[in-house]
Amino acid sequence: MSYLAPDIDENDMLQQVAHGDERAFRRLFNKYHHKLGSHIYRITKSHELAEEIVQDVFLKIWTNRASLSDTVNFQAYLFVISKNHALNCLKRIANEKALTTNLDDIIFETQFEEVTEDSERYLLVDEAIDHLPPQQRLVYLMSRHERLQYAEIADRLSLSRETVKKYLQISTESITCYIRKKLIVSAIIFISNFI
Repeated sequence: MSYLAPDIDENDMLQQVAHGDERAFRRLFNKYHHKLGSHIYRITKSHELAEEIVQDVFLKIWTNRASLSDTVNFQAYLFVISKNHALNCLKRIANEKALTTNLDDIIFETQFEEVTEDSERYLLVDEAIDHLPPQQRLVYLMSRHERLQYAEIADRLSLSRETVKKYLQISTESITCYIRKKLIVSAIIFISNFI
């Protein structure tokens, strides 16, 4: 990707943004957000994620606006930080999927021969879910049982999409940890009966 040399107007705009001028920031956003969205979409292959990343990047730019006065090539700077942010988001999503897969593996990896053993396993999962804090439990059940998307859950519970994702990640880790501990205790009891 070739980066254009900054024009004089843009340098003025960056200086204005660095000094807290919201109108200049809006002009900067309008100038770059479509181009940046297309760039991020090529990395993420998701319009929703690209839009979220563009907003995050511009929020970060506004939060750290004082440093803009030292920026020589804003477009290059913008595309580098957005690419890094996109890669971090993709990494986080992959980790969330791995956690979910890990939980699913723990819950469903072996087939039980008797119905009572299946019932015990489901009871263990239900027990783990019951130990979650109320809001996390609600988010988990809406995601896993009702199969709702993050945005739908966020709308229903008046939460941010990021909070829903965080609650789901924490609840999945908590359930996995709870089940592991219970299985280890059961294995120890089982082995001790033969010693």
